Amino acid sequence: MEGEVRILIADDHPMVRDGLRYNIEKHPGLSVVADAADGEAALALIRKLRPDVAILDVDMPRLDGIALAREVANQHLNVRIIFLTLHEDENLLRLAMKLGAKGYLLKDSAMPEIAASVRSVMAGHHYVSSAMTTHLLQEHSGESKEPANPMIANLTPTELRILRLIAEGLSSKEIGAKLSLHYRTVENHRSNICRKLKIDGSNSLLRFALQNRAML
Repeated sequence: MEGEVRILIADDHPMVRDGLRYNIEKHPGLSVVADAADGEAALALIRKLRPDVAILDVDMPRLDGIALAREVANQHLNVRIIFLTLHEDENLLRLAMKLGAKGYLLKDSAMPEIAASVRSVMAGHHYVSSAMTTHLLQEHSGESKEPANPMIANLTPTELRILRLIAEGLSSKEIGAKLSLHYRTVENHRSNICRKLKIDGSNSLLRFALQNRAML
């Protein structure tokens, strides 16, 4: 790998883009040439700037990461794609690799791993975040088990992660900062969790999280 590596970041949350830029550019030889808040803008920038690496959020407005990766392949744009996501989903990982992605990072571990992932894909290797690798190993070794509370079993991995952080006493803004989500997105997840758990009231979710903390 010779010369400066030129990188594009696409994520709809400014805080995530700023954090990724900071953690990338403190490493010599890595440079963020542009960032975008949605998939259509990212595609236009990839066409114009021809970066070496594109870091794409899976869940973006206008054109999500999966659709954007398909467009990159269809238009034969020579860029190495690293997906950024909250989803510990083996099927999504398989789809990402099928679409030609070289990296797959979970958002809650992306900041410390982003530079290593860029260098790895530039060296011709695939990179999967350590948190995702651990999750897959647990799944396939039989170590992963369903939550003891059947109501919790209906929650998505992101909702379960948020519920654990609620049990730790974190606010929506603090959870958003930790998971690289806008706090309004966290509030929407909290509403969905309450609906699934059939609980209501301003402090009911916190009480539930604290009472069931051992099972989360």
